[in-house]
Amino acid sequence: MNSISPNLNIMIKATEKASKILIRDFGEVENLQVKKKGPRDFVTKTDTRVEQILIEELTKAKKSYSFLTEESGKIENKDKDKIWIIDPIDGTTNFLHGIPHFAISLALKVDNEIQSALIHDPIKNEIFFAEKNNGAYFNNHRVRVSNKSNLEDCLFSSDQEGLKIIFPNLNMRSTGSAALDLAYVGSGRLDGFFQNKIKLWDIAAGILIIKEAGGTSNDIVEYNDFSINFRAASSSIYSKMMEKLVNF
Repeated sequence: MNSISPNLNIMIKATEKASKILIRDFGEVENLQVKKKGPRDFVTKTDTRVEQILIEELTKAKKSYSFLTEESGKIENKDKDKIWIIDPIDGTTNFLHGIPHFAISLALKVDNEIQSALIHDPIKNEIFFAEKNNGAYFNNHRVRVSNKSNLEDCLFSSDQEGLKIIFPNLNMRSTGSAALDLAYVGSGRLDGFFQNKIKLWDIAAGILIIKEAGGTSNDIVEYNDFSINFRAASSSIYSKMMEKLVNF
C-alpha cells in the first residue's frame, strides 16, 4: 500500500487508544444486563468517554482543527474549514445489548470535502480506511466494491423501518451500524446501502471509503448535516438500486 498521511496516522493512533475503553466497557455490559439499574447510563458514559479521548488526542496533534461530533455537536476552533467528524460508537444499541457489531467512525473534512476516513471495529479488530486519491483499505489490504450486476445476487443494508414491506424484492439486512454497513459496501461484503434522515457523522467516513473503493454515492451537499437522504452502492449496481428507490 502507499504510505499513509500524517493525518491518517493521527486518526489510527487516536482510535486505537479509544478502542481500549470500548473493548473494556463492552466486557462489562453483559454483567450490567442482570442488574436493576441496567446498562443504558453506563453506555452513555462510554460514548462520552470515547468521544473525549478522540477529541483530546486529535487536538494534541492539530490544535486549531474544529469538530462535529455526535455527543458534543459543533466545536469551532481557529480552522473552521478543517473539521474532524466523530461518531464514538456507531451501533450504540448493539453495544447496549451486548451485540459485538459497532465501530468508531472518524473523518477529516477539509474545505467541504472528506480527505481522510477511518472506521474502526474494535471487537473484530477490523480497520477500514481511505484517503482522497489514495484508495481504500481493510487492515492494510486494498479493497474494492463488489462487481455484481444482478440485483437478485446482491445484499443491501438499511436501518429504515418496514424495509421488507417496502422493498420485498431486495435482499435486505438491518445491522444497526451504518458506519460498518458503508465499510462493508466499500470492501465488497455488501453491495449497497440507503437510508433517509441520517446524520453526517454516521456516514462521513463511509462516503470516502466507498468512493476510493470504486463505488458511487449520491451528492449530499444540498442536505444539512443532521438529516441526509443517503444512497451508496458498487458502481455496477448503483443505477439499478436507485430505480428501486425512486419513491423512497
